Amino acid sequence: MTIQQQIEALRNELNEHNYNYYVLDNPTISDFEFDIKLKELQELEAKHPEFFDANSPTQRVGGEITKNFETIPHDFRMYSLDNSYSKEDLKDWETRIEKMIDGAVEFTCELKYDGASISLTYENGLLVQALTRGDGFQGDNVTANVKTIKSVPLKLKGDFPPKFDIRGEIVLPFDGFNKMNEERIEIGEEPYRNPRNTASGSLKLQDSAEVAKRPLECLLYNLTGTNLGVKTQFESLEKAREWGFKVPKASKLVNNLDEVLEFINYWDVHRHELPYETDGVVIKVNSLQQQEELGYTAKSPRWAMAYKFKAEQVSTRLNSISYQVGRTGAITPVANLEPVELAGTTVKRASLHNADQIVKLDVRVGDEVFVEKGGEIIPKIIAVDLSKRLPSSKPTEYITRCPECETELVRQEGEAQHYCPNYNGCKPQIIGRIQHFISRKAMDIDGLGGETVALLVNAGLINNYSDLYELTKEQVIPLERMAEKSADNLIQGISQSVNIPFERVLYALGIRYVGETVAKKLAKHYKTIDAIVNATQEGLVNVDEIGVKIAESVQEFFTSENNLKIINRLKQFGLQLEISAEQLEGLTNILEGEIIVVSGVFESVSRDELKKLIEKNGGKVSSSISSKTSFIVAGDNMGPSKKEKAEKLNIPILNEYKFLQKINI
Repeated sequence: MTIQQQIEALRNELNEHNYNYYVLDNPTISDFEFDIKLKELQELEAKHPEFFDANSPTQRVGGEITKNFETIPHDFRMYSLDNSYSKEDLKDWETRIEKMIDGAVEFTCELKYDGASISLTYENGLLVQALTRGDGFQGDNVTANVKTIKSVPLKLKGDFPPKFDIRGEIVLPFDGFNKMNEERIEIGEEPYRNPRNTASGSLKLQDSAEVAKRPLECLLYNLTGTNLGVKTQFESLEKAREWGFKVPKASKLVNNLDEVLEFINYWDVHRHELPYETDGVVIKVNSLQQQEELGYTAKSPRWAMAYKFKAEQVSTRLNSISYQVGRTGAITPVANLEPVELAGTTVKRASLHNADQIVKLDVRVGDEVFVEKGGEIIPKIIAVDLSKRLPSSKPTEYITRCPECETELVRQEGEAQHYCPNYNGCKPQIIGRIQHFISRKAMDIDGLGGETVALLVNAGLINNYSDLYELTKEQVIPLERMAEKSADNLIQGISQSVNIPFERVLYALGIRYVGETVAKKLAKHYKTIDAIVNATQEGLVNVDEIGVKIAESVQEFFTSENNLKIINRLKQFGLQLEISAEQLEGLTNILEGEIIVVSGVFESVSRDELKKLIEKNGGKVSSSISSKTSFIVAGDNMGPSKKEKAEKLNIPILNEYKFLQKINI
């Protein structure tokens, strides 16, 4: 046997033992024997570097140092899930599904593990990339750290597709978490607060050798890609297991909502026997074709729903109420609590939302209150223990002036929150707007974080986001914790941000009610900032998904002389305030005013490509047929009830080729 053959044989043997131990939980050799074989392989590889393999079992020990984690776009967006908390929520979801697709619907039920989301990319059976969820559109490259996790296969077996992504959660089992904390307490260090945050933090450690020491596991649950050779979600889980992935066995294929509820009720009791944190059940439409029919909303798949187990509650004392000022001037009351343990974290604060909520709960300083941490990240007060209320207790009086600038607060009719109207003079608003401007989904300025923005404003160096583009290295170096390299990175990050596309610049401006989706719609419709500045309310409302409330907010923003001055300065600094020629290429108005439904399976283009073509040519994609539908683009397996409804309403049905001809392709 040649040296290369010896190395390959050892790698294959160690991969198999690793799979048996960490995935099947059925070791066939002792740890000592495994370590001997691993050492033998390490020595052979050290003597023969010409046979190096990035996916060798020896690479799991780590040692690679990553100073900065590169941000990389996901090939397929990582959506978040809609949450439900009751049988009624699930029934409503099922009803929506039944209206949109024909035929019987099966569901796959899976446990919802509470960890750090990850997307793994495999090419020709080898792990080539691991990205964090990030904002769903792009994530951080943590490949070196993920390779150290023993349950992540570096090399697959079986009939895997040539390229695909698989999504899952990096989790820290309770036993491993408790052992880590025992070791930390022994050496006098503060224990970690909970397994989820510790797992998430582990992925961003700079030294992968440190990650290798942590008993992390990777639980996989979703194949993503094209031509994967599977037809259902349940089949994809079985296939992933065959290829070598650790796929939880608790998943179950069910036929109706009653069986879904049986699964939920069982695991609501038995989840406490599991070795990992779980906070609910994920229910998915089993057929991948039906999933494609259902599609996505702006944030979530329509074919999946997360059922959250009832949130944990504790009671504690409300010590005081403070008030925060947001970037839009909105005032948020915050309850300052006697610290209490809740769902694995120490809770000191909880949101009270607004004045109406305070009145509704009749919450007062000194009260014993019940605190819940459910679907929200920030805990909330849900009730007051009136039996423990002090006789001297007085109702809470909501503040009338801004806690930061003393300006009298206003509350518009129909609004739940009070606002500070001092737009240009209230420091938290100024800081908040600039922090929003530099955020990841907006200008994504490297080297500039929220704390640095506050330092720049407090030092009088900037007063609005256009001032950023006049900053010099000499001005920022004296700031706290600002070294020469940090100053260079900050100035360079600001100068590079002029290349950010128009729709993100528009979102970055911080116009009230203009989120990412609305910004894209406005940018695509008007194409330049000047056209939006001069838009009428009637014109704005005619844009897809823009209502009167958003239109009024956009007009109000651009009637401000101060805002127009800032926009002009941004133009002078070279920011992208119109759609680029590259983005305009291929855009037409052929389908303007048309509402189009896409249904079935297609040959020459994918469903997603069809939707993009409709939008690129000025049309609007709708998921359901109505009297407003202009026509349907239908492929194979279009549901009979959809076809019947279309015929009843006299809606034209085009096949994909007729549609492509219509848009001159």
